[in-house]
Parts: sequence; structure tokens; C-alpha cells
Amino acid sequence: MNSRAFAIFALFMVQLLYGINYTIAKAVMNDNYIKPFGFVLLRVAGATLLFWIISLFIPQQKIKKSDFPKLFAASIFGVVINMLFFFKGLEFTSPIHASAIMTITPVIILILSAYILKEKVTVLKIIGIVLALCGALVLTIYGKSARAGDNVLLGNLLILLNAISYSIYVILIKKLTEVYHPFSFIKWLFLFGFIILIPFGYGQLEAVEWQSFTPYITFSVLFVIIGATFGTYLLNPLALSKLKASTVGIFIYLQPVIAGLFALIMGADTVDFVKIIAMLLIFSGVYLVSVKSKKAS
Repeated sequence: MNSRAFAIFALFMVQLLYGINYTIAKAVMNDNYIKPFGFVLLRVAGATLLFWIISLFIPQQKIKKSDFPKLFAASIFGVVINMLFFFKGLEFTSPIHASAIMTITPVIILILSAYILKEKVTVLKIIGIVLALCGALVLTIYGKSARAGDNVLLGNLLILLNAISYSIYVILIKKLTEVYHPFSFIKWLFLFGFIILIPFGYGQLEAVEWQSFTPYITFSVLFVIIGATFGTYLLNPLALSKLKASTVGIFIYLQPVIAGLFALIMGADTVDFVKIIAMLLIFSGVYLVSVKSKKAS
């Protein structure tokens, strides 16, 4: 398998792991095995341990002291706020809602890039932004969940805030990736995140009744830690180093498809007219944002 083929395979695996994660993580939380913040702390603790272990076997670049504040800020948005809002939001909304809203991330990144990095925004991209935001609002306000007790409006808003936080994280690490290989700073991102998350999740993690875990729940927890966290953060840099950003962006469309199919197979969600309309608006908007201008070199 050549390097490009492996990169495409790695990127597909990232979307597959993320797509399955929506249903698996929600099942663990909604069945009250682990509360959201405790689950986030466990997830980050496990991934932190794995990243520091693997760093012993991979050549590492020394991080400049002046770059640690940037890493700390990136950790707050990319690990702490991102994961807390995602898991709490997923507790209240459905896998299809959450995965559809997350596809708005490229649109948010574009808006932030235009404002912070002063990147040019075309009329086509503005139309795309409006369409995608309309889709997200339709899904957030009018969407319903198949599960009784879900607070879809609150859950979708938290997922949207999670997408915004993750987008800020991408902007923050943009220049860091030009200086350091991702493997050199990911371990620090997770270590900072783990320390900050302790007061948020320690009480919930301490209350976990481990003896009540079924084999499926144990597998689900390990999947979230090893697959949907450690695996995705490990495979993503490999894909990004070999593929164009536009190619990487296209693969995010796989996430709601995989999440939706898996949720339907597992009986964790249903499809209705509102979801279809909202997802079409979001996908159309993100597509227009992703279209490369003919004038661009």
C-alpha cells in the first residue's frame, strides 16, 4: 500500500471511528454507567497515558517555552471545552443530530479564518455559510429525538458550541503544525487537558460502579478511549501529512452517513423529514464553502 492509499485509508478510519462513537458513547451515558464529565475525564486520561507511552518510541521535537501558552490555549478549546460540550450535548440529543451539526465545522473555521487570519471569503462561500447555518438552526430548533427524555434543543446547542470550540482549536494549532510534528505536541495538549478536567469529572468518575459493567459497556468504554480518541488523533496527522486540505475536508461528509447508518442499525435513532431537510441544507452549504475558487492558485 503506497503512502497516499494509506493516508486515504487512515482518513476513512477516522470518520468511521467518529461515526460509530456517537451511538456507543451515548449508550454508555444514557444507561447511567458513566456520567458525561466523568466519561470525558476517563477518555482523556486513557488517551494521555497512551500518547505519552507512544512518545517513548517516536522521535520528538523539543517544544519552545514560548509555545506552551499556545498549547495550553489549544488544549482548553480542543480538549476541555470541546469534549465536555460534546459529551454533555450527546447525552441530550441524538447521534444523527450531533453528527449532522458537526459537519458545520468547516464553515465555522472559514468564518474564523476570515476574521482572525484575514483570509478572503467569496460570495459563493457566504451563500454556503448562510445555508449551513440555516440547516443547523432548523435541526437545533425543530429536530426531535426517538429517545424519550432527550432535551434536543439544549443538546444541539451544546454540540454547536462544541463545533465552534473545535474550530477555534484548529485555528490555534494552524501555525504550530508548521513548526512541530503533531506527535510532538499532542501529548502536551492531552496532559494539560487532563489536569484541567480533573475538577470537572473526578466526582462523576469516582461514583462509577465498575462492577456493574457488562461486556458490551466495557468494550464501549475501551472503544471511546482507544478508538475514538487515541486512534483518531493518531491517524489524523498521518492523513493530513499526505493529502490536500480539500481532500481531507470532503471526508467529513462520511461522518453523519456512518453515524446515521450505525444509529439506525442499533435502533438508537430514526430519520424524519426535518432531519433530511436540515442535513441537505448543511451539506449544500458546506459544499459551497469547500469549493475552490478558480482564481485561487
